Amino acid sequence: MIKDKADLFDGGKKLPVMEEFYTLQGEGFQMGKAAYFVRIGGCDVGCTWCDTKESWDADLFPPVEVQPIIERVCQTPAKTVVVTGGEPSRYPLDYFTKSLKACGVTTMIETAGVMPLTGKWDWVCLSPKKYSPPHASVYALANELKVVIQTHADIEWAEKNAKLVSDSCLLFLQPEWSKADEMMETLTDYVMQNPKWRISLQAHKYMHIP
Repeated sequence: MIKDKADLFDGGKKLPVMEEFYTLQGEGFQMGKAAYFVRIGGCDVGCTWCDTKESWDADLFPPVEVQPIIERVCQTPAKTVVVTGGEPSRYPLDYFTKSLKACGVTTMIETAGVMPLTGKWDWVCLSPKKYSPPHASVYALANELKVVIQTHADIEWAEKNAKLVSDSCLLFLQPEWSKADEMMETLTDYVMQNPKWRISLQAHKYMHIP
């Protein structure tokens, strides 16, 4: 968490929210399920293939009160929230998740895990990045490991991370969108030879939804 800005976030009652929307989950194990997405601004991981680079600069997203967001999430039919970024591990999320769980919301997070996680989570999707590896404490919390594959060398990175998560963690290889056609045969062959893995696709891009 960004400790030097703790007062700015008022103990988690304020967060630098970039956007929020109700849609379907597009990737990984939860693909196709309805959820309310809350995207928090600010990320210093710097993935070249990131499709939300506009989220990187946290200064562009002044902290806002999260209570109205909590109320909107609680009113959705799905009663499920996905917190993503940017990089949400940078922020204090205990108040946000505690308030959501109090009204029966399932809490999920998508994170590179670069810092220890705060908050109470029903589902943790860990998507580790080579140049900013996860904090060691996050591996044990992961329900799902989703590794973006841009080159053949990324499969080795995926296997390295798979050794660090629990035996119950689900494993996904996801082709980077611009390299999907190029990498798909490699990944399908790899999963057939290594069936502990599954393929994740960015289905929301095919469905043309957020």
